[in-house]
Amino acid sequence: MEGLFLITVVIVLAALTFDLINGFHDTANAIATSVSTKALKPRHAILLAAVMNFIGAISFTGVAKTITKDIVDPFSIPHGEIVILAALLAAIFWNLLTWYFGIPSSSSHALIGSIAGAAIASAGFASIEYGGFVTIIIGLIASPFLAFAAGYTIYTLFKVFLKNLNLSTTNRNFRFLQVATAALQSYTHGTNDAQKSMGIITMALIANGFQSGDDVQLWVQVSCALAMAIGTSIGGWKIIKTVGGKIMKIKPVNGVAADLGSVIVIFGATFIHLPVSTTHVISSSILGVGTAHRVKGVKWDTAQRMIITWIITLPISAAVAALMFFILNLFL
Repeated sequence: MEGLFLITVVIVLAALTFDLINGFHDTANAIATSVSTKALKPRHAILLAAVMNFIGAISFTGVAKTITKDIVDPFSIPHGEIVILAALLAAIFWNLLTWYFGIPSSSSHALIGSIAGAAIASAGFASIEYGGFVTIIIGLIASPFLAFAAGYTIYTLFKVFLKNLNLSTTNRNFRFLQVATAALQSYTHGTNDAQKSMGIITMALIANGFQSGDDVQLWVQVSCALAMAIGTSIGGWKIIKTVGGKIMKIKPVNGVAADLGSVIVIFGATFIHLPVSTTHVISSSILGVGTAHRVKGVKWDTAQRMIITWIITLPISAAVAALMFFILNLFL
């Protein structure tokens, strides 16, 4: 029992580390548009994002429960503690690698792919809960398209209703509005992203016999929310530059439209307990806004590079997690 307790502590620390990295990796998701338009100074934007991420993280637990039980069954998975640790280490590795190169990849894809890869390495393909897993994958695939459509639609409506207004006055007013949408964006980010680590810790507690149900304990909620907030406060400047300027030139009205489009999709997913990639959703919403504004104004080479990273994240993280499982299984 002492050995299980120690490995559970290691898993909790690894999950909080993942949340911390997820925070600074995904800071750009919430604040890149507001920083690029100078609606907020970088330091103020990051502080706002950290606070709102924390509030969002402690508001819901539905996504955490989905992660806990809809990918693999924590009550029956063989070598559950090694599976979970291998998944976390693989997801952390991929997050750090893509952060280093300034690529806005998906922490969600990395974590979900890693859980599946480690579970398959432990007990074969039969270990996957295919009903829940397929639903999660559908959500991950559909959400960027929905975000693109939302961003495109909202900006198109803005163009119709604002066409007779003075451009400089409109942009100045929208710069103030961007502070509110950045806060809302950060809140919805917390409601979805921070819950993934909560689900992992809960899975570990179940697999190691320290918990019998799938409810997320309060200390798990608070610790994951704090880790996400601290990570957010560190900031991910490389990714902020990519999301905030290398997809398209963003003006306040564009930024508000992109923020609102992604907020609708992320919060909708949280409401139905589905994990989505906030990175994919926000980047896709910006692409939708850019397309509605001027197709030629979108830097499609950057978008193509991002999409390739999105596609390869699941299989690569799964393969790395499987390798991690075999290595850890030799020593634990």
